[in-house]
Amino acid sequence: MAKKILEVNEDLFLGESKIHNKGIFALNEIPAKKNIIEYTGELISKKEGTRREEESIEKSKTDPSKAGTYIIEIDEENDLDGDVKENYAKYINHSCEPNCEFDIVGKKVLVNTIKKIKEGEELLLNYGFEWNEKEFHKHPCKCGSQNCAGYILEEKSWSKLKNHLKEK
Repeated sequence: MAKKILEVNEDLFLGESKIHNKGIFALNEIPAKKNIIEYTGELISKKEGTRREEESIEKSKTDPSKAGTYIIEIDEENDLDGDVKENYAKYINHSCEPNCEFDIVGKKVLVNTIKKIKEGEELLLNYGFEWNEKEFHKHPCKCGSQNCAGYILEEKSWSKLKNHLKEK
């Protein structure tokens, strides 16, 4: 079981993750299809979201501890910047084999389980970045799963990645 840092709610705790520094773990067994936490933050424009993401990528080049983009796309006009202190959901790490998914309801971002999660198991999401041939390499994946794509991409883009890497 991961070393517990902080209890987040009745189901979850923040702990040390093998994937990326910190992660969110189950305090007890959690059933499939359960809403477990809201991904909170500042509602911002799409333009501001892009600017902040680019700024985050630049900061990570000089300080790897600052690596991390917490911006979630809400709709065509809005993003949610989850890089706020009270947003513990931002510690849910990416995996190519997730056990949770985002559910966007209006301007809210909820995290739901997609399968049963065992006590002590780390919660994992596929952050599903869209394929961009010039940008994909900026988001390497560290999940270590058997089906790891190597980069944080939506699953439907994995074949594009595979073809792109073959060509290189």
